[in-house]
Amino acid sequence: MILRPQVQDIKIVGQYSGRIILGLGLLMLIPLLVAVCFGETAAALDFVIGASFCLSAGYVLIILCFTRKELTWKHGMVVVSLSWLLAMFFGAIPLYLSRHWASFLDACFDAMSGFATTGLTLVQDLDHLSHAHNMWRHLTMYIGGQGIMIVALTFLIRGAGSALPIYIGEARDEKVLPNVVQTARFIWLVSLVYLLMGTLALSFTAFSCGMPGPKSFLHGLWVAMAAWDTGGFAPQSQNILYYHNFTFELITISLMLLGSLNFRLHYALWAGKRKEIFRNIETVSFFISAMLLFSLTAWGLTCGGVYPGALSLFRKGFYQVISAHTGTGYMTIHPQQFVRHWSSLSLMGVTLCMAIGAGACSTAGGIKILRIGIIFRTLLQDIKRTMLPRSAVVMDKIHHIKDVVLGEKVIRQVALITLAYIFLYLLGTLVGISLGYPLRLALFESVSAGANVGLSCGITQPSMPAVLKLTYIFQMWAGRLEFVSVFALLGTVIALVRGR
Repeated sequence: MILRPQVQDIKIVGQYSGRIILGLGLLMLIPLLVAVCFGETAAALDFVIGASFCLSAGYVLIILCFTRKELTWKHGMVVVSLSWLLAMFFGAIPLYLSRHWASFLDACFDAMSGFATTGLTLVQDLDHLSHAHNMWRHLTMYIGGQGIMIVALTFLIRGAGSALPIYIGEARDEKVLPNVVQTARFIWLVSLVYLLMGTLALSFTAFSCGMPGPKSFLHGLWVAMAAWDTGGFAPQSQNILYYHNFTFELITISLMLLGSLNFRLHYALWAGKRKEIFRNIETVSFFISAMLLFSLTAWGLTCGGVYPGALSLFRKGFYQVISAHTGTGYMTIHPQQFVRHWSSLSLMGVTLCMAIGAGACSTAGGIKILRIGIIFRTLLQDIKRTMLPRSAVVMDKIHHIKDVVLGEKVIRQVALITLAYIFLYLLGTLVGISLGYPLRLALFESVSAGANVGLSCGITQPSMPAVLKLTYIFQMWAGRLEFVSVFALLGTVIALVRGR
C-alpha cells in the first residue's frame, strides 16, 4: 500500500523550496547591478520583475509552510529535484522577457541548460544579447556547477540534519570534510580561486588581442565561469571559435580539466598530496580514456583528411575531445562541421567521451570516469576468479583518495547508475529518431543533453519540435541529479495521487 504524504511533509518541502527560490531572487541582483552599470534599462526591468517573482513566491512558501522540523532523507531528495525545476521556471523569467527566446519553453530550456551546466542553447541573436542577460546565463552555470544546494547550504540552510540529505540528493555522495556545510564552503573557496585565476588569464589574453578593456574582462569572466564549471555557454554565437586564439584555447583546456576533477582530489592537492594525481583511479582512468578516444577520433579525422596538420588536429580534434570528456561543451568548430566533415568514427569517439564524463563529485556530468574505472577493475577481478582455484579468495582494491575495497554493494551501485545513464541516452535517441533525425546525430545530441555536455551537431535550435525540447530538459535534469532524487520526486507525486 502506498502511503499518501501528510500535510507536515508538504510543509517541510515547501519551507525549504521557498528558501531556495528566495536565494535565487537575491542572486538576480547581480545581473540587475550589471544592467544598471551599463545603462541597460530594459534588461534592468527584466531582472526587477524576475527577482520580484522569486522573492514573492519564496516568502509566500516560507510563510504558508512554516515549520521547525528538519528534513528527513525523503524530504531532502524531493526538495532537491523540485528546487531544480523551480529554479528553471523562475530563472527563465528574465530570459524570456528579453525577447531573445521565441517562447517561454525555450527560455526554460536555456535556464535548465545553465543550471545543469549543459550548454545547449535556444537563444536567438546571441551576439546582441545584453550584458545583464549574458551575466545571468553564465551565473546560472556557475551556480549549477557548484550546485544549487551548495548555495543553500552555504547561505540559507543551517543544521547538519537538514544539510546532509540535500547534499547527497544533488548527486554528491562524497564529503570533502566531515561537516557538510564546511564541505560546501570549501567547494566555493576552490571555485572562487580558480574563477579569479581564469578570469585574469582570459581577460589579459583577450585584451592583448585588441579587445577593449571592459569587454575583455566580461568575456574573460563569463568564459572562465563556464569553463571551470564544465558548462559551455559563451557570450558569442561562434563559441570559442570566435576568439581565434591558441592561447585562449589552452587556458580554457586547463580550466576544463581543473573543473573536471573531484573536489576531494582538489582538497588532497591543496593539502600537499601531489602524488594523488598519479595514483587516483579517476585521474588514471581519465588519462587512459582520453588518449584512447582521442586516438579513435584522430584516426577518423586523419583518414578523412579533415585536418591534415598536427596543430590543426590538436585545435579542432583534441579540443573537442577534452571538451566532451570534461562535460564542458566548448567548441572550436561550427556545429554543422560535425555533420559535414567528421566521419562516423570521429563522431563516435566524441560521443563516447561525452557519455563517460569526468570526475565524480566534480562540476562535470555523465556516467563518471570513477564508475568506468570500477567496472573495468571488476571485469579484471572476475577474470582472475575464473583462472584461480575455487577456494582462492580474490579481493580487489582501488585507490580513490584512500584505498577502497571493491565490495558487492559498491559494484551494484555503479552498475545501476551506469545502466540508468544508458537508458537516459537511449530515450533521447529514440525520440530524435522518431522525429526524423538520423541515428548518429540523434545519439550525439541525446548523449550531449543527458551527460550535461552541450556539444551540438545542429539539432538543438528553436525550430526543433517541442517534444524534443521537453525530452532534453528532462535528460539534463535527471542526468545532473543522477536519478535518485528524481525518482523520489516522481514517487511522491504518485503517492499524492494514488496513496491512501
